[in-house]
Amino acid sequence: MKKFIKTLLLFFVPILLLLYPIDVFISKNLKKSNAIFGEYEVWNDIYNSKIKADVLIYGSSRAWVDISPKILEDSLQLEVYNFGMDGHNFWLQYLRHVEYLKHNNPPKQIILAVDINSLQKRDNLYLHEQFLPYMLWNKNIKEFTETYEGFNYFDYDIPLIRYAGNSSIVKNAITMGVKNENNTPYRTKGYKGINKTWSNDLEIAKSKMKNYKIKLDTASVVLFDKFLQECKNNNIKVSLIYTPEHIEGQKFIKNKNLITDLYKKHAEKYNLLYLDYSKDSICLDKSYFYNATHLNKTGSEVFSKKLVNDLLSQQIID
Repeated sequence: MKKFIKTLLLFFVPILLLLYPIDVFISKNLKKSNAIFGEYEVWNDIYNSKIKADVLIYGSSRAWVDISPKILEDSLQLEVYNFGMDGHNFWLQYLRHVEYLKHNNPPKQIILAVDINSLQKRDNLYLHEQFLPYMLWNKNIKEFTETYEGFNYFDYDIPLIRYAGNSSIVKNAITMGVKNENNTPYRTKGYKGINKTWSNDLEIAKSKMKNYKIKLDTASVVLFDKFLQECKNNNIKVSLIYTPEHIEGQKFIKNKNLITDLYKKHAEKYNLLYLDYSKDSICLDKSYFYNATHLNKTGSEVFSKKLVNDLLSQQIID
């Protein structure tokens, strides 16, 4: 048996030694990309310990397109960074939080942008490409992404395996490596204002179903509560902000009140500020939105000014 194991090692170790530097080359250059809506840029800032922020903004795409760090910084005179993560609920937002704390100093405050989907977990690993350059032998990424349909056991532990089937990504990384180029950043401190006008996405959804019911993910709800308790224990202030939704989109959600009531209960439990902007006048004006749930650049600037004024008036930010 020992001889067999030794033979296997003699066979596989040289292969791994060959695969690893190729893996490093591809991963290093893939990180330079501004693709997938700038997610690489945010991960790079985290792993390179480049974020020196007093206030962090957490949430989904509704965070990174709705809340401008610059507008908050101008009023607060504090460093602000937006961690909004496209297409994912609190489950992976928490992963980003954990990795941030591992490589950066803890923030004084967190603005957590919550919405109808924050505690509803999807099955597939949307934008799985964002994890490729960072996931090899990373226990946290493995723990939080293996619950999705996407990667398998070998992808986390064997160099280069996870790039199989991702030929366009590999080609892009090699091209960037050969040319030694960096793309123009997509986001600024995690934020990107979207210059779009109202689309017909909601009308298309209505043509397919009468309404939409949110399915809460129990594990995500438990993790959400755990996060709030951890922040309380570590003296990190948290504010829950329900970002604007156009009124027509709100009516399309069958159980919206169930979701907002859950946030209210957690805010009360941990004595947090909870601001629900779904009742704000901004939600009546399509000119501020590019779909029912996302503000365009004009809307985000109006909302960011409103948000920072409300935070100051509540004396939450100091």
